[in-house]
Amino acid sequence: MSDLHKAAENVADAAKGAAEDALDSAKQAAYTTRRAANKALDQAEETLDEWDEQLRASSRIEDLAARAQEFANRGINYMADSSQRARRQFHQAADATNQYVQEQPAKSLMIAAAAGAAAAVLVMLARGRGDDR
Repeated sequence: MSDLHKAAENVADAAKGAAEDALDSAKQAAYTTRRAANKALDQAEETLDEWDEQLRASSRIEDLAARAQEFANRGINYMADSSQRARRQFHQAADATNQYVQEQPAKSLMIAAAAGAAAAVLVMLARGRGDDR
């Protein structure tokens, strides 16, 4: 396997890793949103329980609880759909990157080299700032 092909694979792997990281972030966001929605639902349920004691209007409270449950379910479904869309987009980006690397190996290698040089400069700058303190 040539060095150019290895470099192209490394670039593709890096892109795929970035896409997977972004997907993990999207999953975490969906999880956080679900937790927030569940917390909001719990708070709404507590409020409804208080209203039940105060008003004794069970039909109205059941309607409000159903609306709160429906709202929470819509939020959870929206985040699940968003997560699926993000996953598809990240996979498409990874596939496009792989195709680009296969079609343009020289450009891909140059981009990877530039990115590596930029990362090295950033690391050197960060180390320089850490030594000054």
